[in-house]
Amino acid sequence: MLKMKNKVIVFFVTIILIASFITAFPFFTKNSLKEEKSETPICGDGTLYETCSVTKPYLCEQGILVEKISVCGCSSLSKNLGGSCYSVHQSYPEKITLKYILNRTEKEIDFTMYGEMADYISRVSRVIEYREDEKPSRADFKLKTINDEEQRELLMPLVVKIQNLANDGVEQARIAVSIVQNIPYGSTDKTVFFASGEINYSQYPYEVLYYNQGICGEKSALMAFLLKELGYGVSIFYFSEENHEVVGIKCPAEKSFRGSGYCFVETGGPAIITDSFIEYVGGIKLESEPEVIVISDGKSLPEKMQEYKDAKTMRKIREGSWFIFNKNKKFEALKKKYGLIEEYQVE
Repeated sequence: MLKMKNKVIVFFVTIILIASFITAFPFFTKNSLKEEKSETPICGDGTLYETCSVTKPYLCEQGILVEKISVCGCSSLSKNLGGSCYSVHQSYPEKITLKYILNRTEKEIDFTMYGEMADYISRVSRVIEYREDEKPSRADFKLKTINDEEQRELLMPLVVKIQNLANDGVEQARIAVSIVQNIPYGSTDKTVFFASGEINYSQYPYEVLYYNQGICGEKSALMAFLLKELGYGVSIFYFSEENHEVVGIKCPAEKSFRGSGYCFVETGGPAIITDSFIEYVGGIKLESEPEVIVISDGKSLPEKMQEYKDAKTMRKIREGSWFIFNKNKKFEALKKKYGLIEEYQVE
């Protein structure tokens, strides 16, 4: 009987000590754990509520980036005319509709583009002058294509639209990737004359959107631009032997393409992020070692994404693995989820 009383006393003493500990250190309580996880209200670009974004003239208002010229002003590349910011290239407006697929659902974004801007970009020199001791590089031309400031001025409203669609950075990346993948694959018949001869004309990101077509290198530049402006670390993989370009988005090393630190993202058509085992027209597969062109440093995709698992499943389906049950059913489910196509092109 005495032993039982001692046990009861020890039990109550233990409860009292735990209660005292929780009172002294409130961060262990359920409510305080919620407070630890709670975030300051921000918009999709990370701007605090009622604060001007670094992208002018946008103000973060109740979770949405809205134009507030009177509060945030215009950028250095545009002027305030009648309460709106205007670029010198903002003439001949034309509304386009961009398709994307998110969470198995096909959606659309309406976006206004400008004929004057497309005309300006077409006149931008594709030539880079080098000194005798300098060696021309593909990276220089790719960065020139992506980093044009006048182009950025009229593409940033599209970035803002994506940021307003989702506060979550991964969802934003998915939208950007899907938008570019769903732009039709096609080439222009324009050419450029150099001293050494005539070469094919290469579209800038703005032109790919305006004319609603592009080959893999052109679409890769557009996707790289969008992901860079969304804050991601971005690269471009150039496979010289197969003459193909895709985008790399920063991700955990173990998930990345050949340990590069960047996940493989096909740009020619709808595909699963990290799916690098696509077979292209003519039975071509990407087997060579690519040149990695770093576009920007930034954040990474997280450790856990459904795409990692889905890309592995897709590879097993292609290889005819007997570990995959109901292959046709699973393939059709993935096809619908990502809007997958039958054929992928290389340049």
